[in-house]
Amino acid sequence: MNRTAARILFVTPELAPWAKVGGLAEVSRDLPRALAAAGLDVRVLVPAYPALAAAFPDAHCVADFPAPGGKFAPARLLQARDPDPIYLLDCPAYFDRPGLYQSPEGTDWPDNHLRFGLLSRIAAILGGAGSPLAWHPHVIHCHDWQAGLTPAYLAHCDGGHVPTVMTVHNLAYQGIFPPHVLDELGIPREAFTVDGLEYYGNVSLLKAGLSYATRITTVSPSYAREIQGPDLGFGLDPLLRRRAGELAGISNGIDLQHWNPADDAYLEHHYDASRLDGKLCNKVALQRELGLPEARDMPLLGMVARLVWQKGVDLLIEAAPAIARMGAQIVVNGQGDRDIEKALKALAARHPRDIAVRTGFDEGLNHRIVAGSDAFLMPSRYEPCGLLQLHSMRYGTLPVAHATGGLADSVMDTHAGTLRARTATGFSFSPLTVANLVSTVERALDAYRAPVLWRTLQRYAMSSDFSWSAAVPAYINVYRAAAGAGWPRTAEPRKPVALTSPSPNARALAIGPAERRPAA
Repeated sequence: MNRTAARILFVTPELAPWAKVGGLAEVSRDLPRALAAAGLDVRVLVPAYPALAAAFPDAHCVADFPAPGGKFAPARLLQARDPDPIYLLDCPAYFDRPGLYQSPEGTDWPDNHLRFGLLSRIAAILGGAGSPLAWHPHVIHCHDWQAGLTPAYLAHCDGGHVPTVMTVHNLAYQGIFPPHVLDELGIPREAFTVDGLEYYGNVSLLKAGLSYATRITTVSPSYAREIQGPDLGFGLDPLLRRRAGELAGISNGIDLQHWNPADDAYLEHHYDASRLDGKLCNKVALQRELGLPEARDMPLLGMVARLVWQKGVDLLIEAAPAIARMGAQIVVNGQGDRDIEKALKALAARHPRDIAVRTGFDEGLNHRIVAGSDAFLMPSRYEPCGLLQLHSMRYGTLPVAHATGGLADSVMDTHAGTLRARTATGFSFSPLTVANLVSTVERALDAYRAPVLWRTLQRYAMSSDFSWSAAVPAYINVYRAAAGAGWPRTAEPRKPVALTSPSPNARALAIGPAERRPAA
């Protein structure tokens, strides 16, 4: 243990590659590593799902919790390394089952409040004076509603011993449960107020985090502004406006080693910005893999997404016939809403030479779609940050994106001004309509058919700063503000190493009815 470094406990329900529904899993893997590279002592607390337990068979028990409070099942804390310490919350009664949040039939596990209440309870114990560990965090960093009770437990049950940071990855998923769960969770009734956990007569675990956390962050500057308004505030915008001075928007980075077209293990042909011919070979290989005509000169548009309303897949389904008439192919991979999956498959059946759809999660296919496509479709109704537009730009696949949240911050629309400034990285549009999606795809196809322009745009996109170098100091500032006098002044972290050169598109710090998060 580094006794002089700032110590941060990450509390998360997901951790790539073993437990993944969305971008949260990648952030929970990549941000701790980036912070550790900057000199912080970061440890991740995550449920010991079957895949994680299998990945770390040598993890050893460091604490027992036979009676964690409330009506929780007994649990143990296991410690593993990857390469930094990971704490696995071992509770077979809650986590030894398929799926993270839902059953294989697609319904929420009825005890989700207990499963993730336990995650928060153990995090609060580790931050309190009665922690069984010698390692004590200076700050607990909580991620999404599944960790939202941690600040509430510290406030009501553990004396608020350690400051907390609450990060919202998607405000629409709030962890809403009926009020009777308070007794099961061991939360005192006095917490059930408009200034606490109460949300229109129910309990919101996310609201608990937003109400009691020392500081709040979300995953892009634009989204930090958007969630303070009624359209994307999902009923929590008054609380977020009240806490605006303690709210920061910090855009995510990506893992530059995992997402690297020059040596991606999932690709048959490798390439970089100076040698783009390999990208064309990946395109033909993808067409072959998905049963589309192998047409090197036909523009190929890709989409990888959770197939849910948020991602605007229904708009793509409506726009797809017009896009196909423009002479383009479309490939889609994802899983989610069963009706959307069915509609996509029906669309592909009607257009077998133009559209290919694969449902289910396939990491390798996702990489091949990002690499083999010419452009990447992201008609999201809202997008807190988005990682796939960063993946696609790094692979020279130009995003066609609705200008919202992190997409507005990272995708620079192609026009005369951005071309002069050399900052153009894709094609963006607003407002979000089928007509605007179709017309923006048409703009992208016009650019594709001008090879010199297209290669220039690809190189601009690939030279953007995708690293965590801008986010790490921003998070450290938030931690320092949260900890106040408790921050270890004698151990200021070393300056992180930038893995790519800063660009005009570098992401920066800005002040600035819910459903439970579904399974993939």
